[in-house]
Amino acid sequence: MTNHISAAAAGAVEYARQNEDIYYLNDATDPVLPAGPGTIGWEILEQCPACAEIYVPVGDSALIRGVAAAVHARRPGVRVIGVQAEAAPSYYLSWREGRVVETKTCNTIADGLATRTPVDANVRAVREAVADMRLVTEPQMLSAIERLAADEHVVAEPAAAATVACLVSSLEGSAGRSPASSDAAVVLLITGGNIAPGLLRSS
Repeated sequence: MTNHISAAAAGAVEYARQNEDIYYLNDATDPVLPAGPGTIGWEILEQCPACAEIYVPVGDSALIRGVAAAVHARRPGVRVIGVQAEAAPSYYLSWREGRVVETKTCNTIADGLATRTPVDANVRAVREAVADMRLVTEPQMLSAIERLAADEHVVAEPAAAATVACLVSSLEGSAGRSPASSDAAVVLLITGGNIAPGLLRSS
């Protein structure tokens, strides 16, 4: 799958190069794209003044960079936490090591998290703005999809359910990761419901 995606992207770039009226937007490198996700960060602070932590799924990192920049411009103390799939951990590894770390594969059910080759500038931006990066497994995401559907009546794709999977895993497996104050709030970004019917039925 990774090779097909890379070939498709390369073909799109070449097509745009040959056609002046075609603009190729790479959401991993476009400098203005994170401004859109930034509005999410502002809305979170407006609707949840007690927000202490925000969990954000991380694919090409445009979402978390935009959210973190906007949130920290108003509330520097809010912790922004990135979540990646254990099977596609390129930005998690890069964040930990302080350099671009590529992975040979990114075979995860969470298509939106399936990045293999991080961008150096994005790695630096994420390291500056993100308090922590965590990983979730495929079964944890499937369990989160089921929980969201059954308890909240929310249909979430695996990438969107990753934040729920991460918080549940943290609360079940480790004390001290939740905000210190009982009045503090945790916000989970659930970013899409583009899930295959077969996957939804199997979760």
